[in-house]
Parts: sequence; C-alpha cells; structure tokens
Amino acid sequence: MSEKNATTEGSGFAGATRNIVLERLVDVALIIFGLLMLLPLVLLVANGFKTPEEILQWPPTILPTNPTLDNAKVVLAETPLLRWIANTLMFAVTSTIAILITSVTAGYILAKFPFRSMHVIFAVILATAIVPFEVYMIPLYFQVQELGLLNSVAGLLIGYLVMSFGIFLIRQNVLSSIPDELLDAGRVDGASEGLIFVRIVVPLLRGPMGALAVLAFFQAWTAFTWPLIVNSKRQFYTVEVGLALFQTGFTVDIGKLSAAAAIVLIPSVTIFTLLRRNFVRGIATGGVKE
Repeated sequence: MSEKNATTEGSGFAGATRNIVLERLVDVALIIFGLLMLLPLVLLVANGFKTPEEILQWPPTILPTNPTLDNAKVVLAETPLLRWIANTLMFAVTSTIAILITSVTAGYILAKFPFRSMHVIFAVILATAIVPFEVYMIPLYFQVQELGLLNSVAGLLIGYLVMSFGIFLIRQNVLSSIPDELLDAGRVDGASEGLIFVRIVVPLLRGPMGALAVLAFFQAWTAFTWPLIVNSKRQFYTVEVGLALFQTGFTVDIGKLSAAAAIVLIPSVTIFTLLRRNFVRGIATGGVKE
C-alpha cells in the first residue's frame, strides 16, 4: 500500500510539474507575441523623432539615435492637424453618444418587451451588420446632399447613429444581468417605465455601455471612406483623411506621417486606457448565452 501511495503521489507531483511548466511556456509565448504586436507601434512613434537620413539608413534602427522634434513642428505648422483632431473628436464623441442612446433603448426593448415578430426584427437588425458599407454608400451620399449636410459633422453622423452589434451587446447584457423581478418591483412601487429605464436599467448597464462606447468611438475615429466623400473642404477633414495627405502618388514622407500619427494616437489611447476595464467586462458579459 505504501509503495502504491508513493507511486500515486509521484505521478501527481509529476503531473502538477508538467502543468506548471506548460503554463510558464504559454506565458512566455504570450509575452513574446505581445511584444511583436507592439513593435509596429514603437517603430511608428520612433520614426516621428528620426531625421530623414536615419529613417532611410540600413540596417534600420528601432529607437532614434539623435531624437528631433522637427517632424512634429513642421506638421503642426504646415497642416491644420489640431483642427482635424478637433473635427474627429466632435464626430466620434457625438456618434458614440448617439449609438449609446439607440443601442440601450433598442436593446432594452428587445430584451424585456416581447412582442409579435420580435425575433424577426432582431434578426433583421443583426443581418444589417453583414451588409458592406459600399452597398448603400452612394444612396446615403445623395441623401446627405439633398439635406444640405455636406462638409459638416451632421453629415458625417448620418451613417454613424446606430450600431447593430451595439443593440445585440446591450440586449444580451439586459437578458443576463437584469432580472424581471427587479423591474416588477419598480412597477409595484409606482415607477413609470421611463423612470425604471433611467434609474434602474441604465445604471446596471454601465459596464457594457463602457465597452460599447469604446467600440463606437474607435469606429468613428478610424472612419475613412465616409468622411472622405462627405467632406471636400480641407478644414473639415478628419484625422484619417488628413493623414492620407502625407502620401502622394509616388512618395511618402515617413517622418512627418509618423509624427502626425503619433500625435493622433494620444486621444484614442487615453480613452481606451480609461475604459479598458469596462470594455473587457462588457464584452465578456455579452457572450453569455440566454
């Protein structure tokens, strides 16, 4: 019995050791993969501080040997980059607020107010996510033109007021985290449906709303095709369209482009850093099945 117990304990110890080693190998692999993913970002920022000669030298350097701010100074002096950032911030923030309002309202209704053909409507909403933007881009442009909204933030917003994935995300979170008993308790206390929505539902959805805010903000922040065709005047450009000006038909000013891109990264990285916990929590909760 003692030999058998010793053998069992030995095999258990060996299995635990293998698991620990495997976990460490996975950690090392993930760290290496993460560093490789960060390398392009590091090169982008570093190129913004390099001279043209150092950018073109071979073998290339990762970090600048003689850092300079000339690229950033030229970009800020010769282009309305700060104006482009302000335009994009206004567009992205307004679009995010609109998507939060439409997604929370529609997601709550689809989750807690069952009605005839509800599943059909929900399926249609989800189906719109697979329709390419190019399919309805031209008709949408003519609508914006008829409304006289070209070269304006309002014209940009026409295509970024609703997000089908946002409605899905909020609906799933409402189904999984807000019990019907809680809403019935509010109705018994005499609260109206609007008060229940504002005072009970919305506070409980702060996590998924934070995740949706990140997705909606970056969807608008990185938009290129729609701002390009809606805005024809340079002062109304967004950052993605403005950054494309650093590339001509035959050349690319890598130093200036990298410096401008590094400046543009500051607002987006700041917002993601502030909302990263809500983003992870909201996406994880949204994956819970009914």
